[in-house]
Amino acid sequence: MNQTSISAVRVSAWRVLGGNAGRRLLLVALLLAAWAFAARGVPAYILPGPARVADALGRLVSSDTFWRDLGVTFWRVIAGFSLAAVAGTALGLLFGSRRKLGEFFEPVLAVTNTISSAIWAIFAIIWFGISNATTIFVVFMTALPLILTNVWQGARSVRADLVELARSFRMPPLRILRTIYLPSILPDFFSGARLAFGFGWRVSLVAETIGASNGVGYRLRQAADLVQTDQVFAWTITLVGLMVLIEFCVLKPLETHLFRWRRAAAD
Repeated sequence: MNQTSISAVRVSAWRVLGGNAGRRLLLVALLLAAWAFAARGVPAYILPGPARVADALGRLVSSDTFWRDLGVTFWRVIAGFSLAAVAGTALGLLFGSRRKLGEFFEPVLAVTNTISSAIWAIFAIIWFGISNATTIFVVFMTALPLILTNVWQGARSVRADLVELARSFRMPPLRILRTIYLPSILPDFFSGARLAFGFGWRVSLVAETIGASNGVGYRLRQAADLVQTDQVFAWTITLVGLMVLIEFCVLKPLETHLFRWRRAAAD
């Protein structure tokens, strides 16, 4: 590819990015306009306008507890998600590589998937009280089935002839898992992990609302009890912004890096 072609590709890419950014900015502007119009003539405790919410957000950010609450919620989600990722990957590989064992435990996983995060939160309060462990446990129990199921399905799709070939060469089981199963389940793990992380954020707020003395969920409950609707909106916008930041600045680049071989194969 010559220099002229490379320049043309770069110009086209910038045009696409500029077009997407412009459309997204237009969408945000339309949503803000609709929000401001809907808030006209409505009491602020029911639907505060964008300006009032922006003022509440500014006051939250400048407060002493904002970053502490945001940090402790983030830490709880990361802790619960990390434990679920380790346990879910290990169990998924085990059940996928030992099909009879997987079939034996499959009903347990099906039952676990039907239990609501609110129920896990109630159990967590009974077992752990008002503590960090309550939120971490709820995030763990919500994320675990999602990661386990995806890894399990990925491990079951591993080609049996490759496994048999490795065993014929007397390859140790741990090496078979590391060299054959792990590369095969990586796309399934990443898909389940992204879904589990998003669910983990949502259920952490439920757990903190009823089983914590700090964190974003606790502040949301406080604001709701005091009918501070502008602060509820401000915290919600903060969480949405943080999730968008993680999605486009961490998860998307990580996915692009991990699966760059797909684009190379397509080319």
